[in-house]
Amino acid sequence: MHNRVSTGIKGIDLAVDFLRLGENVVWQVDDIEGYKRLVAPFIRQALADQRQIIYVRFAAHHSLLEPEFMDSPIKTCTLKADQGFDSFASQLYQLVTDAGRNIFYVFDCLSDLLDQWSSDLMIGNFFRITCPYLFELDTVAYFAIKHGAHSFDTIARIRETTQLLINLYHQDGIDYIHPLKVWQRYSPTMFLPHQISGDQCIPITSSADAARLFAGTNPLHYQATRQIDYWDRLFFDAEQLLHSKQPDTPPTKAEQAIFRRLCDLLIGDEGKISHLAQQYFQLEDLIRIKKRQIGTGKIGGKAVGMLLARKILETKAPVNPQLGQIELEPHDSFYLGSDLFYTYIVQNGWWKLRTEQKTSEGYYSKARILREKILSGKFPFSVREQFQQMLEYFGQSPIIVRSNSLLEDDYGNAFAGKYESVFCANQGSPEDRYNAFEKAVRVVYASTMDESALNYRRKRGLQQKDEQMALLVQRVSGTYHGHFFYPMLAGVGYSNNLYVWNKLLDPKVGMLRLVFGLGTRAVGRMEKDYPRIVALDRPQLSNYENRDAEKTYSQHYVDLIDLAANRLTTLPLEQLIQEDQTIELDEVGEVDWTSTRHLATLGIPNRPQWILNFKKILSEKYFINDMHTILNVLEKSYECPVDIEFAVNQSTQLHKKINLLQCRPLQTKCIGSTITFPDNIDKRDIIIRSKGHFMGGNVRVAFKYMIYVRPDQYVKLIEQERYQVARIIGQLNQKVADPEKAPTMLLGPGRWGTTTPSLGIPVHFSEINNIVALGEIAFETAGMMPEISYGSHFFQDLVETNVFYLAILPHMHDNIFNAELILNHSNLLSHFFPQHQKWESVITVCDYSKENLILFSDILSQKLLCIQGSGMQNTSRENKKRPREQANEK
Repeated sequence: MHNRVSTGIKGIDLAVDFLRLGENVVWQVDDIEGYKRLVAPFIRQALADQRQIIYVRFAAHHSLLEPEFMDSPIKTCTLKADQGFDSFASQLYQLVTDAGRNIFYVFDCLSDLLDQWSSDLMIGNFFRITCPYLFELDTVAYFAIKHGAHSFDTIARIRETTQLLINLYHQDGIDYIHPLKVWQRYSPTMFLPHQISGDQCIPITSSADAARLFAGTNPLHYQATRQIDYWDRLFFDAEQLLHSKQPDTPPTKAEQAIFRRLCDLLIGDEGKISHLAQQYFQLEDLIRIKKRQIGTGKIGGKAVGMLLARKILETKAPVNPQLGQIELEPHDSFYLGSDLFYTYIVQNGWWKLRTEQKTSEGYYSKARILREKILSGKFPFSVREQFQQMLEYFGQSPIIVRSNSLLEDDYGNAFAGKYESVFCANQGSPEDRYNAFEKAVRVVYASTMDESALNYRRKRGLQQKDEQMALLVQRVSGTYHGHFFYPMLAGVGYSNNLYVWNKLLDPKVGMLRLVFGLGTRAVGRMEKDYPRIVALDRPQLSNYENRDAEKTYSQHYVDLIDLAANRLTTLPLEQLIQEDQTIELDEVGEVDWTSTRHLATLGIPNRPQWILNFKKILSEKYFINDMHTILNVLEKSYECPVDIEFAVNQSTQLHKKINLLQCRPLQTKCIGSTITFPDNIDKRDIIIRSKGHFMGGNVRVAFKYMIYVRPDQYVKLIEQERYQVARIIGQLNQKVADPEKAPTMLLGPGRWGTTTPSLGIPVHFSEINNIVALGEIAFETAGMMPEISYGSHFFQDLVETNVFYLAILPHMHDNIFNAELILNHSNLLSHFFPQHQKWESVITVCDYSKENLILFSDILSQKLLCIQGSGMQNTSRENKKRPREQANEK
């Protein structure tokens, strides 16, 4: 038959009825020399048959090619396995695709990949995606794995996928083969062991001879060592080493070596975070992490940040003689290893689609298809069993499944809010709880293909980086309140405070962003709601002018878990007060007696109206001292500002228990050098003047364009038209704005990026990411008010993109917003987009390239000034850097 292929040894050809085009042959060998003895005749025969041969090189062992092949047309392709499974598999996919059909392949020994990946699971995954593709292209490929090097599960996956699986034994100078699987053919002696003698392959039919051969292979030894993954064996060896260690003795060289190896595997082997982990973690810490891991691979950036911060505080936090030592609420998190993400994709047959998605052509289009598939896939049985055991451990305690990718929360890449995290109320039958958890895992996995995440990765040049999604499963921090569950308060903390609204504040001391209930309201720009911003050096200082403003711009809704409804929900504070008979708000708020008495006069007595201003807890030196210490210690260890997420619960002890949930390097900016403001400016040239309410440091920025959405016209639009305005802004962001060549200021009513068009303009961040300065204009009569969002995911996007933020509050004393100066300019909207001419009454685009439009800001004096006109020609020019460099980003 034309598709029959020779192994180069006639006896083996007869034993297995030749090879067929498309088949993969896996040899289980004792050593590389045995594999070479099979490779050489295969190559000789292929060359004689004028076949094209590719040798795939990746292992540390010596070359499989004999000297006789050095001048032959064999193509050697070297792949880099140390860059991880994704990169390695993608390199091979591209190699095979480019080579095309009917190619013969010889691969280095797959067992050597354990030195790079340390996971049988990933070798099994590699084989499952490689073999079918080679089969599809009618290739013939030789692979080798070493006897006893892999778990039974990995061998089973290879046996299931390959067409031929053959053992090679070498005893007393003689080679024996034993076919274990030969696809779609059979003979009475095919699956007997065979002795190779020259070109012959003689089946061993004598029971005595067969017993003598197999007795020497000692299968019981392999049975004992191959029940577990290579990954587990590494940690088992580490435990044995730790148990044999003498107390109070320095670590041996063997301990140091295995610590570095395990740290690289769990945490990572490059970057500052890895260095910090090696500085603070010990071998027992890594073993403790492994015991709470499901699957293999790294535990992800978010988990590393949380664990590292806790370890730093345990090691470095000082003991205050009056206040005692900081006592964090303990955690009992689980970590779903990053390898599970790829295993899930491979298990469900989506690897080819995943590879296509990583191309420039398929980056978005294939992502949409892959996202839908991820939402409906199945997990392997062994993984499902581990999920079930973890859920049994948590019982009916609420949990959260958090995104935890390899690149998250690292220096330079926060990925804040780009991936999903899912709360599981975790109520109901075991089956219901399991199904809800598995759905949550799928949702987080699928969020890797969300457009906002794809845009973020592409914008930061990360689209080709290995972005495996590990998961962090945490017990939700909180207390039962009847059928509700929530913490006393939660929030985010920053060791650096760029939002200093008063001269008395020190930016270096830090700030908090506090909410009552779950912390979801602290990290997002919530509609109709405002968190409490706290400067740690003056925690009682309010950033509002009066009591009415404090009440208006406070928290009115609470995120919590409704156990009866089995879901995360949001309730108005007043409704929660009526439904939760156990609620105590003294720690987080105070009664607004004016509003309460007014309700009583209307016939509604006994209805206290609360303002969540956190005055009591902010007056407690214990809490403020602990938060300041946590942020200060972590900043010193990270050698840069940090931000944390935390929850606080009432303790029976003297002060509150803080649960540290997350820590990452804060992507922030220096304040910058002092800015000289121009003198004797004509008030008629001032577009914006304000005291405070801006973020971005000391800057002097000259703009080429101004884009202005008129509040008075925007409020007249119906909801669908407001979405159209957002899309036009996105088009201007791409065509007009350029941070270096055409720095642009964008002003509009209410909140940019809102999901509720009645509160602002519903742009995606990718639609404003080229803007240099972003202004939110208060338009009180329409209920459109800015939110100074320092500490939110939106803020993180602004900082990482180096966007200056200002809130424009014309109603405040001494503030100026002169919109007429903008409207007196020619509107260039229809020049850039003639099809949008009808929107010129709403959107104004001004060209300031022939006159000055300059923004000045100074943090310490809290002054902000934006002026235009020829009078600017004599102003100071001390800052000549490109616009996006002017904040001197750290």
